[in-house]
Amino acid sequence: MQIKELGRHLFEIPRAGNMRVPARVYTHVSVPTLQAEAALEQLVGVAHLPGIRQYSLAMPDIHWGYGFPIGGVAAVDADDGAISPGGVGYDINCGVRLIATELRHAEVQDRVRDLTTAIFREVPAGVGASRAIPRLSDKELKKVLRDGAAWAVAEGYRIGSDDLDHCEEGGRLTHADPEALSEVALDRGRDQLGTLGSGNHFIELDVVDQIFDADTARAFGLFAGQLVVQIHSGSRGLGHQVCDDALTTLASNMGRFGADYARVPDPQLACAPVTSAEGRQYLGAMQAAANFAFANRQVMAALVVRALEQTLAVGPADLKARLVYDVCHNIAKREEHLIDGAPCQVLIHRKGATRAFAKGDRRLPPAYRHVGQPVLVPGDMGRYSFVLVGRSEAMTATFGSACHGAGRQLSRHQAIKQGRGRRIDRELAAQGITVMARGKHSLAEEMSDAYKDVAEVVQVLTEAGIVDRVARLRPVGVTKGSGALHLL
Repeated sequence: MQIKELGRHLFEIPRAGNMRVPARVYTHVSVPTLQAEAALEQLVGVAHLPGIRQYSLAMPDIHWGYGFPIGGVAAVDADDGAISPGGVGYDINCGVRLIATELRHAEVQDRVRDLTTAIFREVPAGVGASRAIPRLSDKELKKVLRDGAAWAVAEGYRIGSDDLDHCEEGGRLTHADPEALSEVALDRGRDQLGTLGSGNHFIELDVVDQIFDADTARAFGLFAGQLVVQIHSGSRGLGHQVCDDALTTLASNMGRFGADYARVPDPQLACAPVTSAEGRQYLGAMQAAANFAFANRQVMAALVVRALEQTLAVGPADLKARLVYDVCHNIAKREEHLIDGAPCQVLIHRKGATRAFAKGDRRLPPAYRHVGQPVLVPGDMGRYSFVLVGRSEAMTATFGSACHGAGRQLSRHQAIKQGRGRRIDRELAAQGITVMARGKHSLAEEMSDAYKDVAEVVQVLTEAGIVDRVARLRPVGVTKGSGALHLL
């Protein structure tokens, strides 16, 4: 595989064969190491998509995914391109929400264990059903799928008056079509609203342990020593089923969309024209699942705030919780971007990639328009996470996109094997981190060793001029997994 260096941390695989565009990747590794990266083969496959513009792109947290690499970004012509479920992923609108409080960690340091316990009990995880919201009827579930976070706010699951303003797309994709979902998908979502999920999903109590940009941090409402909360979750079983249904349909239909589609090299890149019946059905269902995820994070945020207030015996005026921002990192959305100097309507696939719009963009909330969009990048449960802000270079170089996390470097199986004989819970406790999970395997799967160092991932994009660092968050209380309570 030929790879050439274009600039600091930016490499390109030139167009060859049936590739429609080159493939680009941001990374700090050497060319020989890149050539051994199997996920780059997937990035090359993405460059074959009909209607793709400029290049297929990967962030420095790139790793192997289904069809698309995780960390992948692709912009296709919004009216004459392909929509690929693999470019969104199974966990549609998996995303991150950051909640700020007015508490200082030092004030509640001796209550972190109690707070983590309360969150674990309040928010079901894994395959658990919601305790806060009864099993939804068809009518009510379809309201959720249409209205997203606004449904949750209307039902009383609110943090503050600006919740919806501080969600990407206002917490609702407007062309959602609940009727496009299968009965199986609907049934999987009926009792999962307000639940966390398993795997790499988490709720974290964090302390803001470093400020890099005081003015932007102030605009985001962040200060050193502050207690904040991160929630990482998505559309649960409903979104998984939407993806599965679409892939089943498209895998058997690719040939009839024409020669360009027949030349797509990987069956996992099954796709359809945006304007086809199959493409429209997937887009409508995907947007409905995305709205479910927005509502899910909104409900969980309200439950977490309630748990904090009750445990500390304080009211809203004391906690002063507020939503900093809610971002997607598994989504396909119609956006306008400058391509070759001209504004173009494109459908942006971001799979394991976060939107990172720069200051001045009219699509940002008024409160952040003068500084840029908060970009939330979790690390792992033993180290740190980052709050970034998009720069103008991102708008022309990455379609306004940045990394979404650290990126795995060990598979779950490899991590469990490497963690054999270790007590990850005790290792975390020695670092001052309280963790609650359903068992040792779930901790081994998610241990720090399984992930790249997110500081190195972020450094690539800061040095490439895509984002700036605003703050670093250090975990003090972590909730993961499901089942019986395990205080570890």
